[in-house]
Amino acid sequence: MKIKIKYLIFLFIALLSFNKTSKGQKTDSIFHINGDILTGDFKKMDYGVASYKMDGMGTISVEDVKINSIKSKKLFEIKMKDGSIKFGSFDSSLVENNQVRKVNIITKDSIFTVSIDDIVEVYPIKQNFWMRTSGSFGLGFNFTKGSNVATIAVNGDVYYRKKKSYFLLEFSDNNTYQEKDLTAVQAVASFAWQRLLKKKWSAQIAFGVSQNSELGTLLRIGFNGIGIRDIAYNNWNRLYAGAGFALMRETPYDDSGTSDDVSALFQVVWRVYKFTEPKISVTADISYLPYLSDLERYRINVNLNPSISILSDNFKIGLQFYFNLDSSPPSGATSTYDYGINLQLSYSFH
Repeated sequence: MKIKIKYLIFLFIALLSFNKTSKGQKTDSIFHINGDILTGDFKKMDYGVASYKMDGMGTISVEDVKINSIKSKKLFEIKMKDGSIKFGSFDSSLVENNQVRKVNIITKDSIFTVSIDDIVEVYPIKQNFWMRTSGSFGLGFNFTKGSNVATIAVNGDVYYRKKKSYFLLEFSDNNTYQEKDLTAVQAVASFAWQRLLKKKWSAQIAFGVSQNSELGTLLRIGFNGIGIRDIAYNNWNRLYAGAGFALMRETPYDDSGTSDDVSALFQVVWRVYKFTEPKISVTADISYLPYLSDLERYRINVNLNPSISILSDNFKIGLQFYFNLDSSPPSGATSTYDYGINLQLSYSFH
């Protein structure tokens, strides 16, 4: 049986296509440090950049260091630098009192005056499904005539945000062909739910499937749960670490039989965004899984994806690198480790 994880990926993408964007009321205002007032539809702010839709100009990006204040009656989820979450709208009356780069957050019970620099993320709450969704899709290709080897890589992620939580779909599919024959496959797809518990603490549960012909794994189905602590979270990066447990069922390529395993899980994730030109982003994560059902076995997974914007903020060119190590893979494996690197072009939305 040949596992086609890409079919599951395309199904999720197809489901998104049924959602249409809604026309927001363009009554919000961003007060620029140069005195200009931008009137339109305030979409979101993350990694130091505010997304703003204006008539005749489409969606533009404004760096938070250039924002003096914000005014919007819409309800937002606002994450602060100290890890706290506030739910409210924005008022810019402080600008009239010459208190630059300040904003009022108006909640149901009170009003908070905060610095623009203390705001890490802003996401709308009362919007349709599509406007709470963001993500990216990438395509990479490599070919060498001397060996007649070609590699095609597809990857991406889709975020869906709700109050104090978000859902994340991630996928990657790396296929190597030699003389029209598929000689190697490395594919991963996962679906995770992360929930903020208190300030810098979160919890995450995830379900995933993977395939790696080099490591002899035809299909691995896994479920895990971890606790997460934010080490750094500001308007240009998020660094967090997590620990928990994972349950797995593994089907090998050979006839050695399916196995069920339990392991501990330790993970570090780092997301970086430099919002000055040229705009650069880096996503990196490393996972360590020491098996509890087989004390001599452990696995290490590393992913690194640096990219730089070209033409516009939506299009990026970068590298996709992965490294997988299994100290005791199935008997049909050709190696204990696998790695790959691809040049890719990606497109991000929202």
